[in-house]
Amino acid sequence: MPKSLAGQMALLLGLALLVAQIVNFALILNERQKLTLAQTQGPAINRFVTVATDLRQAPAEFRDAVIEDNSRRGARFAIAGASAVPVQAQRHPQIEARLTQALATAGIRAGEARATEVTERRRPRSGTGKAEEHRILILSARLDSNAWLNGRLVIPRPDPFLTLRLAAATLLLYLIVLGASSLIAIRIARPLRDLARAAERFGGRGTPALVEPRGSADLRRALEAFNAMNRRVVALLDEKDRMLGAIGHDLRTPLASLRIRVESIEPESERQRMGEIIDEMATMLEDILVLARSGRSREEERVMDVTALVDALVEEYREMGHDVTLATSAREVLKVQPNLLRRAIRNLIDNGLKYGESVSISVRRDGESVGIEVLDNGAGIPPEQLEHVLEPFYRVEESRNRATGGTGLGLSIARAVAENHGGTLSLDNAPGAGLRATLKLGPTG
Repeated sequence: MPKSLAGQMALLLGLALLVAQIVNFALILNERQKLTLAQTQGPAINRFVTVATDLRQAPAEFRDAVIEDNSRRGARFAIAGASAVPVQAQRHPQIEARLTQALATAGIRAGEARATEVTERRRPRSGTGKAEEHRILILSARLDSNAWLNGRLVIPRPDPFLTLRLAAATLLLYLIVLGASSLIAIRIARPLRDLARAAERFGGRGTPALVEPRGSADLRRALEAFNAMNRRVVALLDEKDRMLGAIGHDLRTPLASLRIRVESIEPESERQRMGEIIDEMATMLEDILVLARSGRSREEERVMDVTALVDALVEEYREMGHDVTLATSAREVLKVQPNLLRRAIRNLIDNGLKYGESVSISVRRDGESVGIEVLDNGAGIPPEQLEHVLEPFYRVEESRNRATGGTGLGLSIARAVAENHGGTLSLDNAPGAGLRATLKLGPTG
């Protein structure tokens, strides 16, 4: 089955029309054949019955004159002691039945009726020219015990192109109806295709992706409703961003005030503990805001070398004394949001260093996408938890200590950044190593 709506409608309509046209063709052909037989055989039977009636009414001395008078214009009649149709000849029961009925209607009771058809080649009356084939209908009826009326009547040849002309007309009608149906299906499917594309392009940023209302009244109403829904969704997301910005601003100020007040608290161990709690709250607040805004980042996309961006991050970690390496990778250019992408890669590196001692990174192209693979040498993650760790606030390490368990938002932020770039984030346990995180970025811009 075709995948598109227009293709499926065209296929189903085509099959339905094909069956209907085949049935219609068979019925019309059967009726036309019956009509042709009636037009060719009917006059011959009627003429034979007329001659039989004249013979019945004529005195015995005038019967030869009746036979001679009717034996013209492609017909030959004779009275004989035997039928002109042999018993072993290929007879036509239907014609014989019609002949018997016609004779009975004329008041003539025939003892037996026979009919057959032969083909003869005859030259024109002028005696010159090519011989032509003629269909001869031989009719024979026993009028009494000793006399048979035999007739040889030339009947028109059936139209040799009847089936071909009917088939051509049926095919033409089929193509016209199928073509019109396909155009209607395409006209219906085109607005739906535009609707699907607009929904796929919708990112919640900037101007809503609107669809031009067209097509039937039902489709126009659906498209207008979709456009109105897009506007409402964008308005709600804008309101959400404003609310998050206000929350972030309102919470950062009290946290900064608390940090200043904590500096004067004694003893030092208590001051240090309170400072760590404030830092954890500030970091968690920042992670929550980044995750909430990642799908609607206002950062402009830029075409840049992703491999160079990763290499710069690796150098930063190496300068801080971490064992982070970048495998030799080709230059891969992609249209990205640099700050968001850096945040996602940092989260993956931090996650690897938290549960392992070293991290290796590689950048490679996969068709139209670019994949950034971050591999650590830790213990990995149980297979049943690989999908759950991408959920916000889910942590494999059950403690609330940020030093060991974190906030549970790092991988969620990385996945949101990947989806914002039209890609995905996948996790798997590498054989003999640790956890492998693959950040796949969408098609190049």
